[in-house]
Amino acid sequence: MRTWVLVLFYVGVLGTGAELVLLGHYEDYRQWAPLFLFAASLLAGLGLGFGRRSTWVRVFRLVAGSFVLAGVAGLYFHYTGNAEFELEMYPSISGSELVWESLTGATPALAPGSIAHLGLVGLLYTFRHPALAGRETSTERLERTDRN
Repeated sequence: MRTWVLVLFYVGVLGTGAELVLLGHYEDYRQWAPLFLFAASLLAGLGLGFGRRSTWVRVFRLVAGSFVLAGVAGLYFHYTGNAEFELEMYPSISGSELVWESLTGATPALAPGSIAHLGLVGLLYTFRHPALAGRETSTERLERTDRN
């Protein structure tokens, strides 16, 4: 089951990353954050496959947690950007009308939630991971046996 959770994580990373690149989501440093995190997750995934398991599970957990934080920050940036635009266009707008127009504005205000969601999927992968419990996984046991 853990492997399938990791597969789902990377399907989401590759799909979302491709979409952001195709949309040109790299105009300023804030827009580079998800792309940087996607690259970091790919490196962490390579580490999971080839490195010391417990260290790379911790690194992967850190990256996945960063996805959650970046997703929340992205929600804020998208929403406030839309709200600023609406207030420039219609200075008298306020209350629930401003909230609605900000949520449905040109920048998809809730889209960064998908990055937070991917982070939660990544954290699910690390939940009670055997490498963190001090127990050897079957892969680590085979690798140790092969070295001896």
